[in-house]
Amino acid sequence: MRIPRSISAPLAVLLTAAALATAPPAHARAAATKIENTVEIRCAFLNYRQSSDWFFPSGNPQGLLWLQHGFSRSNDHLDDLARAYAAAGWLVFAPTLPSADLFGCTVNNTGNNTDFLHNVADLFGKAADPGDKLGRSFADAKAKAGRSGLNLPATYVFAGHSAGGEAVSYVAQELRSDYPAAWPRLAGLILLDPVKSPVGNNLGAALNHLDNTPLPIQAISSPPYTCNSNASGTAELIAQIHKPFLGVRLVSGAHTDAEGASADGIGKLTCGTPQAQNVAALQRLATGWATGYLTGSPDPDLYPGGASYESLRSSGVIQTLG
Repeated sequence: MRIPRSISAPLAVLLTAAALATAPPAHARAAATKIENTVEIRCAFLNYRQSSDWFFPSGNPQGLLWLQHGFSRSNDHLDDLARAYAAAGWLVFAPTLPSADLFGCTVNNTGNNTDFLHNVADLFGKAADPGDKLGRSFADAKAKAGRSGLNLPATYVFAGHSAGGEAVSYVAQELRSDYPAAWPRLAGLILLDPVKSPVGNNLGAALNHLDNTPLPIQAISSPPYTCNSNASGTAELIAQIHKPFLGVRLVSGAHTDAEGASADGIGKLTCGTPQAQNVAALQRLATGWATGYLTGSPDPDLYPGGASYESLRSSGVIQTLG
């Protein structure tokens, strides 16, 4: 079953998401190679072939970045952020997951999508096997990109926008509980204006468990309003995670900031047009934090007390969460 690459957004109340990537120079973005193919994900008794985008950096990637869209959106809406991550040296995997499905195989929880999210976790839990689902999709993409000698990076970071923030959090906990060999490969989570599903407690339960681990989890959020369900996901993050720094809120941000230049007309009409200063701050922090997770050496310039961070804070672009 193939999900269409472009999915129109319905009512603003159902849209979700947050914020990601600084804009690298245009020539750096042009260096990234985008390949479109599919990835197999089990759904009940079926195998879905979902649209997947791979973005290859110009050199050897520093790690694998799973970038997940939110409810009623597709991977096309995060193209701008994916290119920012690729320009920063990441191999980006951006699949489209359904927002409506007869069997509940959705990015958001419409009743019980936990079995499906376990099957998404299986992609990463078996990523070391080149013959498994993620490995096959990568092999196809690298052949098309002319990068046949490249190996799938052994370490990864998850970044999810809106309902995608809930999905990546739940998948991270699934890795921890069911894939002990793969769990140490996950270096951190970035939640972009995360939104809780109206059904169930996937986000709260996952974050509650992850709070007991050293895994870095940080958010870039917009102020509470209809499009982010009154910042429901950010409120859950603050309630469940007891770490020194939880991220930032873009003071004049919109739910579409993570989509940046990829935001479409419906997204802008219902949730607001991303402002350049907010998109730049989001992309700078999101790419820089991810690299710090991977290396184990966070850039102090991008955290409270750092020159860049304090400049954004003092100029009224960001506020510290918590």
